[in-house]
Amino acid sequence: MAGNGGDSGGGEGQITLKVNYFGDMGQQMLKERFEKANPNIKITLNSAEFNAHHEDLQKKLVAGSGAADVVAVDEGFMVKFKAQGDQFVNLLDHGLGSAESRYLPWKWKNSLTADGKQIGMGTDVGGLAMCYRTDLFKAAGLPTDRDQVSALWPTWDKFIATGQTYTKASGKKFIDSGTNLFNPVLGQQPVGFYDEKDQLQMEGGPKVAFDVSMKAIEAGISANLVSFQPGWNQGFNADKFAVLACPAWMLGHIQQTAPGTKGKWDIAAIPGGGGNWGGSWWTIPAQTKNAAAAAKFIEFATAPEQQIEVFKTVGNLPSQPALYKDQAVLDFKHPFMSNAPTGQIFAKTAESLKPQYLGVKHGKTREDVEKVITQVGEGKVKPGEAWPKAVEAAQKVASS
Repeated sequence: MAGNGGDSGGGEGQITLKVNYFGDMGQQMLKERFEKANPNIKITLNSAEFNAHHEDLQKKLVAGSGAADVVAVDEGFMVKFKAQGDQFVNLLDHGLGSAESRYLPWKWKNSLTADGKQIGMGTDVGGLAMCYRTDLFKAAGLPTDRDQVSALWPTWDKFIATGQTYTKASGKKFIDSGTNLFNPVLGQQPVGFYDEKDQLQMEGGPKVAFDVSMKAIEAGISANLVSFQPGWNQGFNADKFAVLACPAWMLGHIQQTAPGTKGKWDIAAIPGGGGNWGGSWWTIPAQTKNAAAAAKFIEFATAPEQQIEVFKTVGNLPSQPALYKDQAVLDFKHPFMSNAPTGQIFAKTAESLKPQYLGVKHGKTREDVEKVITQVGEGKVKPGEAWPKAVEAAQKVASS
């Protein structure tokens, strides 16, 4: 159990915990369950756009005040925040070290500071698949069975060719954006933006991923919608695209954003196989005055029974491998996704994951390279001129 740590997290009086997050992490269900089990602790949920969320946390750490009691941190920013370990509560001081054996070893290690502090408890991992609209595929004369769809695209080139077939037959765009091809392709490479010495490596994995995104945009199959912006969310409801890269956490976003598309989605394999995109941790900024209560919430939220419910509710795949063999996960068929066996699909992807090292400046580098891809999609930058601009943007971040 989490220790008391000098505050009244488990004692008398009413405590309110501010919990900041992005996306859908099953937080509403967790709030309701936790408050029922802990009537003296109330949870206030605060959601923000992905990049803005992490930028806000950094500003609050620099200012020395204003941070929430519990804050979600994505894999792309964990190395950066872990380098500021003194700004976070060491969860080992609250008895959470006993959970280490439950985790994928790399997931536990990736939130451990150089001096041995554990600043985060892993929530999910982002093993990759592809989500597609069966009704739109059928209307365009494409197969709808998930195995047959997977067979359409063993490679990214075949995927783009399939997109051209769809676009020609339907008059609609195939994918949501070039950036949402860039990220999964990058996640499949052995090295991402930075090597383990934090040296920028743009000519390796990033170049491969960038080229795929440019091919897709030039092929005319992209709707060029910026992720997590209103136009992207509207695109789910307006049939603006038929397929998108689908880490497990994306299922919750689709469900939340386009409830009217229930039963119209299914899940196929990702071209090239493997890769990881996303996955987060719950952390406690050291500014909190409610460390014990915050640790209690994190302990509760990452307990196996809650992690299974998060998976069943929003799709996020736990980073605790024993759960991949739990019948509640293996037998689960997602009603929103045409009863796809999401437990089996994503458990298989997670077990074979070989995650990249994500540098201290990974998050900001990705954000600025994505902006160049978006500019190409919007016609503001020519595809042939985009790569030098992306390299320049990344170098600027790396040298800052």
